[in-house]
Amino acid sequence: MDDCLFCKIVAEEIPSHKIYEDEKFLAFLDINPINKGHILVIPKKHSRNILEMKDSLSGELMILVKKLATHIKNKLNADGINITINNEADAGQIIFHTHIHIIPRFKNDGFKHWNGIAYPKGEAEKIQSILKLN
Repeated sequence: MDDCLFCKIVAEEIPSHKIYEDEKFLAFLDINPINKGHILVIPKKHSRNILEMKDSLSGELMILVKKLATHIKNKLNADGINITINNEADAGQIIFHTHIHIIPRFKNDGFKHWNGIAYPKGEAEKIQSILKLN
């Protein structure tokens, strides 16, 4: 994709701070990290988001994410790790190339999660019947 920022990083038209690279994937430091060590893991082959990736490649991507998350947690002595994927603009996706955030977490780092709202009575059962796979 000509306008894709991450494709330009893969092509080395834009510099990045690489953490990992192989023939299929690239991992690099996020330029606006939540915490030091926050990285992005991307497939080199363009896809809009994980919903459009081939299953075989998305499986390989998740195996790599697990490996990198463990490595980051150990090397930075993080107390935890967030692994996030934003798919489409309304879910917070800004760059439309599949990418997974690995964010090291530390006690009292100030990063907040969203607040959930409990289902009204009977609503969980309705949603369950809509979403349930065979």
